[in-house]
Amino acid sequence: MKNTNWKPLALVGVLSSGLTLGGAHFLGLGSSHRDVILTEAASGSGARFTSAPAGAPGDFVYAADKSTPAVVHIKSKIVRQVRQQQMPSIFDFFGDGDDMFGGRQQPQRRQQGEASGSGVMISPDGYIVTNNHVVADASELEVVLSDKRKFRAKLVGTDPNTDIAVIQIQGDKLPDNLPYLPFANSDDIKVGEWVLAVGNPFNLESTVTAGIVSAKGRSIGIIGDNDKAQSPIEAFIQTDAAVNPGNSGGALVNAKGELIGINTAIAGGMTGTYVGYSFAVPSNLVKKVAGDLLKYGNVQRGYLGISKMEVVDEKLANERDLKTNAGIYFGSFGENPNASAAKAAGLKIGDVITKVDGKDVRDLQKLVELVGQHKPGDVVVVTVNRDGQQKDFNVTLKNMEGNTAIVKSPVSSLLEVSSIGAKLDNLNANEKAKFRINGGAKIVEVLPDGWMEYQEVPVGFIITKIDDVAIKDAKQAAEILANRRGRVRIIGIDPSSGQQYRIDGSLR
Repeated sequence: MKNTNWKPLALVGVLSSGLTLGGAHFLGLGSSHRDVILTEAASGSGARFTSAPAGAPGDFVYAADKSTPAVVHIKSKIVRQVRQQQMPSIFDFFGDGDDMFGGRQQPQRRQQGEASGSGVMISPDGYIVTNNHVVADASELEVVLSDKRKFRAKLVGTDPNTDIAVIQIQGDKLPDNLPYLPFANSDDIKVGEWVLAVGNPFNLESTVTAGIVSAKGRSIGIIGDNDKAQSPIEAFIQTDAAVNPGNSGGALVNAKGELIGINTAIAGGMTGTYVGYSFAVPSNLVKKVAGDLLKYGNVQRGYLGISKMEVVDEKLANERDLKTNAGIYFGSFGENPNASAAKAAGLKIGDVITKVDGKDVRDLQKLVELVGQHKPGDVVVVTVNRDGQQKDFNVTLKNMEGNTAIVKSPVSSLLEVSSIGAKLDNLNANEKAKFRINGGAKIVEVLPDGWMEYQEVPVGFIITKIDDVAIKDAKQAAEILANRRGRVRIIGIDPSSGQQYRIDGSLR
């Protein structure tokens, strides 16, 4: 069995059990974050993203001096369940655990805790990009600047598909012209190029380490392991710069001090600390995701509308009589071919995609990354090899609904049910498929001193039945429980083990 464990880099402490390393659940994006529009940046009401200017590269001192003031320390208050420690799964987030119910097959107690991570200022008005797993479960956020000033922060938006989130500092007297980092073009970085990692490992603020780019377009499967990531994109920059828990959301910069990535994960041993490999989300993808979260409230992702993709090698080329040994072969236009952007542009089943916008495509990760940087309605040039001939097609990307409209931020389905002391939400398609159920209501927050806390039911528990009534969604569960009194039986699923549990009790 392999002993490598891909880990995110948030540092989590649970108050009554000492310091532990922990990840975070993914939460949806509310509709209250749609008021900041990037296109209004010129008037001062939105974030201003700056492309890195050309200039002579400096030494590490120059890059460190330029980048450290823009990297912040993020502290969050969270609620977690105390769980028994066990061997972590390969490709798992820190401390997310597998057994919420312990040896007694009962939920364990809910406790307050704190998480620590890093973030990067991307505008002079206090917008900060970080990792989703650093902030997604936070009830409170505090940002500590490099000069030790502290501010409250609000969550602007999250994207579980890339593990990127945006927050903004808050306060009555915010400083003007906060230091921020310009985005470099991550497509331009080279393997072997020197880079610096800046962050707050183990609460050691403003720590700088150096290394080189070891690889590009690396996929390690960590984002796809999480239920909230429905269309994960992994095209990490791999580096040997030393990063550790607490570095999550910090900056990976080039020798000019320009942002080329957001540090996200490490290949760690059983201790969950650095053993030589770390991974960062490339800056081009970060810039696109952050911009969408600020402008639209959610990420606008364009799709080609193809499926059954395979990386072409000599064996596949011989089997399919292809005239090239490199690229991405596809064998279908998906479940709804009429909605496929690729089909509408003239691509044919059996074509081999070799380039997108002139950039070589040799693996699925690169194809997903290049297309994922665009929104519905954008036009990309797709180069294919068809029977030995190179052909270019202008493809107008579509959304998952098969059109080019902007996808509105979903209306929150979160409901608070005071009778049981919990907040409920609907399941997404991935969760339904994972547990082979048609519906249910997921507990996303257990309120203090409520019935669910008394019953020791953990966050994440999925209610599938109340008495003899099968539950379709959060609204149905809330309506049944709203005015319920007396004995009640709730049946549900522990999402970590997939086992079914029954809760019997009396509501008052």
